[in-house]
Amino acid sequence: MKNAQPVFVAVIGAGGVGKSFLSQLRDLAIRRPSPQLKLCYIATSRKAIYSDDYFAIELDSAVQALAASSKTPRAVPDLLAYLTKAPGKAIIVDNTSSQDVAEAYPAALKAGISIVTPNKKAFSGSYKLWQDIFHAAADSGAKVYHESSVGAGLPVISTLKDLVETGDEVTKIEGVFSGTMSFLFNSFAPVGGGGGKWSDEVKKAKALGYTEPDPRDDLNGLDVARKLTILARLAGLPVESPTSFPVESLIPKELESCSSGDEFLEKLSAFDQKMEEKKASAGDKVVRFVGSIDVASKSVKVGLQTFDPSHPIAALKGSDNIISFYTKRYGSNPLIVQGAGAGGDVTAMGVTADLIKVVAQIA
Repeated sequence: MKNAQPVFVAVIGAGGVGKSFLSQLRDLAIRRPSPQLKLCYIATSRKAIYSDDYFAIELDSAVQALAASSKTPRAVPDLLAYLTKAPGKAIIVDNTSSQDVAEAYPAALKAGISIVTPNKKAFSGSYKLWQDIFHAAADSGAKVYHESSVGAGLPVISTLKDLVETGDEVTKIEGVFSGTMSFLFNSFAPVGGGGGKWSDEVKKAKALGYTEPDPRDDLNGLDVARKLTILARLAGLPVESPTSFPVESLIPKELESCSSGDEFLEKLSAFDQKMEEKKASAGDKVVRFVGSIDVASKSVKVGLQTFDPSHPIAALKGSDNIISFYTKRYGSNPLIVQGAGAGGDVTAMGVTADLIKVVAQIA
């Protein structure tokens, strides 16, 4: 085996996904000692660890050392300058949802720094940013992978890329792209009928950690719209932004101005009847919150749809995601990707898998 140069890894973000990633990176470094993966920088929004000589940060104690650190993070341009001087190839692992970090991707890639991230903002923001990211990567040879920006660790993006790059014609993409919405509708409108009150199910989902701190951030449909934007672009549709196509919000207009998520939850029960009517109007079918892309008609939409109980989307369990790819090769039977679409460990798994792909190409 060739004596490869070390690969320098800079991690931004050490929340749930970040901590899981660091744990997986530690195990990966043990399983695959060559090339050496050197964690040279780690930061949250307030704290950081790094050294001028690119000394490797101990992966076993990185989280504790970061908590005790008195250093502040480098500004993104300073971080890029720091990594370009590293004595080997560098990779930024962005485990944040920061727009500011996302905006810096083109500059990082131009400088030869590869990017691995679950951050949806970079790939569902302006279409110009999307173009700038991939043009910069093509020009410099640096790599950019973002499997976990859709479906956590599920192979959604890699599957779509394989379909497109091997010459298949993708005609339609449809599915449940939100673990939160999956859980809510599986318990509110189960296939066998019944189900709890809508407001109770939303409160339960929040208590179990399935929603954002303010559930409106899930119920407005924007998270699903971001994922649809990414997939539509990969399928060849120049979608301008997540707000450039119809997105159905499940937030009652009267509650959009609530000052907090807690106030929203307190008042939500007054609107349970409206959701009961939507459920009842489905008749023998079940209602689900889905995203769909019709490539031929260039139509993208997010919202409630009804499905026969035998349909794979109707039969989904728990908080699973399901994404169906309809293509020329696969005919009337879609290629289906299904499984856990949220959670720190599975999201980090997608990030770690992307890291392995980048290292194989640059080391």
